[in-house]
Amino acid sequence: MNNKYFKHLGVIVFSLALLVITFNSGFYFGKNNIPAIDQIAGVFNKQFNPGDKLVGDQSLDGKSDSSGVDFDIFWESWKLLEDNYVGKDKINRQDLVYGAAAGLVKSLNDPYTVFFTPTESKKFLEDVSGSFSGIGAEVGIKKGQLLIISPLKDSPAERADLRAKDRILKIDDKSTLDLTIEEAVGLIRGEKGTIVNLLVDRDGFEKLKEFKIKRDTIKIPVIKYEVKNGVAVVSMYSFNQELSSEFRKVSKEIINSGVKKLVIDLRNNPGGYLDVAQEIASYFLPLGKVITIESYANDDKDYLRSRGYDLFKDFKVVVLINSGSASASEILAGALRDNLGYKLIGEKSYGKGSVQEVKDLKDGSSIKVTIAKWLTPNGTAINEVGLEPDIKVEVTEKDIEKKYDAQLEKAIEIINN
Repeated sequence: MNNKYFKHLGVIVFSLALLVITFNSGFYFGKNNIPAIDQIAGVFNKQFNPGDKLVGDQSLDGKSDSSGVDFDIFWESWKLLEDNYVGKDKINRQDLVYGAAAGLVKSLNDPYTVFFTPTESKKFLEDVSGSFSGIGAEVGIKKGQLLIISPLKDSPAERADLRAKDRILKIDDKSTLDLTIEEAVGLIRGEKGTIVNLLVDRDGFEKLKEFKIKRDTIKIPVIKYEVKNGVAVVSMYSFNQELSSEFRKVSKEIINSGVKKLVIDLRNNPGGYLDVAQEIASYFLPLGKVITIESYANDDKDYLRSRGYDLFKDFKVVVLINSGSASASEILAGALRDNLGYKLIGEKSYGKGSVQEVKDLKDGSSIKVTIAKWLTPNGTAINEVGLEPDIKVEVTEKDIEKKYDAQLEKAIEIINN
């Protein structure tokens, strides 16, 4: 499997969170080694000693000729453990290597760049391609805090009344402080029918609340279509591979209905595959129009462009977003606003605009590393910023109690006027 294949099919935006807890959008898969980590792993596998040379004549004893990095502290720490740790006869040197690699990656303070041991790496790939029991909620990390991005429709998380922006402080008895997304997902996920306890803080709560949620098999919903007050309302719940064919069917129904007004509802849609977002955007955009820009560390840029189906060019269209709209949802919303001037209505989106690639190391371990950031066609950054709505409509507790959708009603009002 090469990078080009996965570049078009594998942009799931968060990590395991999306599939295990539910569904995430934004990584590629690759087979390329990362030299620095690979070399260090090789040193220990071959039991080199301080002073031995690495590839490129890079010394591990003293400062590196090529990078100016001083490895003395690393080796001093290694030797200190070997000589002084009370249980040194039980030291697993390979585990020390993996711990060092994990710490190296974690020092970047990027929740989406993660080191996997061979066992974790295998499990990660199985998780991405499989189906699971969980609670059905996308999770993310912002400013070191684990929080709900969005609960999936009709999921245990939604039925328990978990909401976007809920802050998870504990999973059972485990504090979420310093957990990676993958570690959190591993704790929340479990066998169908078992219970997970989440200690949650929410704006408006007078005190912390514990949610007891029964895990279930997660079925990721795709799309819902209805006509309301002369307006076609299309709700997309995730950008999974089924959405392309389902949206094609819905598009034919809308065209045949004679309706010329459309609300695209992306609320609580955590994202999915990038090529699916490209496919949906192509129903609205002329051929060649930029959908998103991928900006890399060396300032190189890739431009994802419309395939030019342009079926809805004569329609009035508005887009609904909220804090649960992430990744591919933000890409689509940004592309439609920047290119066509469609109004975004609702609340500020989540702000997941980075691209991850999984790179394999030679012993079966791997690193999921952030390689790029997404920009809207006008060059606006999405990551950690989100999209501000053109018309802000907040959901109140009274609206929730009455089951009144103020955001959708506002969208229909605007498009009809």
